[in-house]
Amino acid sequence: MSTDPHLTWNLVTDLRQIWSLPSMVNAYRAGSIIAVVAGIAGWFLVLRRQAFAAHTVAVAGFPGAAGAVLLGAGAEWGYYGGCIGAALVLAALAAPGSAGPARDSSLTGVVQAFVLACGMLFASQYHGFLNGVNALLFGTFLGVTDRDVHTVALVAVVATVALVAIGRPLLFASVDPAVAAARGVPVRALGVAFLLVLGAVVAQVSQTTGSLLVFALLVTPAATAQLVTARPLLGLALSVGLAELVVWFGLGAAYFSPYPIGFFVSTFAFATWVLAWAGSTLARTVRA
Repeated sequence: MSTDPHLTWNLVTDLRQIWSLPSMVNAYRAGSIIAVVAGIAGWFLVLRRQAFAAHTVAVAGFPGAAGAVLLGAGAEWGYYGGCIGAALVLAALAAPGSAGPARDSSLTGVVQAFVLACGMLFASQYHGFLNGVNALLFGTFLGVTDRDVHTVALVAVVATVALVAIGRPLLFASVDPAVAAARGVPVRALGVAFLLVLGAVVAQVSQTTGSLLVFALLVTPAATAQLVTARPLLGLALSVGLAELVVWFGLGAAYFSPYPIGFFVSTFAFATWVLAWAGSTLARTVRA
């Protein structure tokens, strides 16, 4: 942060203050890219009611990164190994013929408890790792480098292309898996493919937001968008737009305050959901 950040009534002056720091520029660049792919993947995630499974995938990034650091490898490899590995386990545990692990919540909970225990074991075996645990769980928005931004962009492009390629049948399989399967749609294969893409997205996002705060960008904007509209394209656009807004306002608010970025990003995301929920509830009451 700047040595003397001060909020003014001039937006241009405030933006110049924020972007005078290379770390803030990289945070905005990475955050903007992450918001796009998280908004798209999150929209399908909420539609498929797999938020709990996604949370397990995100949590698995913690033992993955902690284990990789313990072994002397880079934490980024551990994030990918943990998240994608958890996605594969959840896909294997899904009941045959189902669209995914949404109904297997007990098995998902068992996996989540086990990976958390592994994470704490790896962290305890790495002496002097206490600060690293905080970074793994709550992220390092201001530690994003130019190389990280390029990696984020590459993963985001690959994940977005994959989601676009399977988007139409995935939407059908998510809304009505039984009818989709009857019409020859490979429901289970699509579920596995989506979990693998989700694992890659979560692994990349977690390196910036941390394993716990990844939910703020992955689930909340998408859940808010689906409260507002049931139209797929409009909902996807709204999900991405809301994710961008919470990232931009969260980074800006954190710059001018002593409080962490993750708090503002999560709070702004939650506030948009509360407003959307209140609006949709009021609209239903008026129509009744």
